[in-house]
Amino acid sequence: MSQYYNAQWTRNLFEPKSHEPFKLSRSKLDLFLTCPRCFYLDCRLGVGRPPGFPFNLNSAVDALLKKEFDIHRAKGEAHPLMKAYGIKAIPLAHADLDNWRNNFVGVQYLHAPTNLLITGAVDDIWINAQDEFIVVDYKATSKSEKIVALDQEWQDGYKRQMEIYQWLLRQKGFNVADIGYFVYCNGRRDKAAFDGKLEFDVTLISHQGNTNWVEPAILNAHKCLRQSKVPKAVFDCDYCCYREAAGNS
Repeated sequence: MSQYYNAQWTRNLFEPKSHEPFKLSRSKLDLFLTCPRCFYLDCRLGVGRPPGFPFNLNSAVDALLKKEFDIHRAKGEAHPLMKAYGIKAIPLAHADLDNWRNNFVGVQYLHAPTNLLITGAVDDIWINAQDEFIVVDYKATSKSEKIVALDQEWQDGYKRQMEIYQWLLRQKGFNVADIGYFVYCNGRRDKAAFDGKLEFDVTLISHQGNTNWVEPAILNAHKCLRQSKVPKAVFDCDYCCYREAAGNS
């Protein structure tokens, strides 16, 4: 446990007087939107939320989907899922795609007004006949009901995730479609037995992106980082509520 907290305190933190760009990932920006206090404690003071368990099965699905779409990317043809949904596009072949999909690199853009280096790693990008980039995100879960829409409040983060990618690519000068897609893989529970394999129902869910919120969010996140006091706790943040309860015990 001590090794975790030592790493937190020694990693790169935001310094208000520094002239070096500060790297702000897509997930950290979303953390700010969720809870400015947790964001400040993490990026300014080095006290991050406790790490969750890794979703290794989800990562395996992501890796296999990338390999699968890469086969069709190399051939310059549409994937059968795209054909089934009538999507007139093909997987994008681009020299920077591997970097854009790399969690340690991603799509990067230096936001000049704040000197924040905004980053985000995409799962995939398709391109249509109008030479528009289409942002694609892979999701994996296992639910009894069929997944046909992102209509739950907790899924709003998925939508913001896609919209940040759209914003980043536009800042890089690319023509990006407003419509993006989620390749949603739902592990089936109705099989007679496991038999050493999981089977998935795969659906394609569209999302009409709106990136108008991204620029104000970056400016507000920067303002938060520059202040000298820790922001007040958010009433519905489980982590802040726990800290308060533990402090009063």
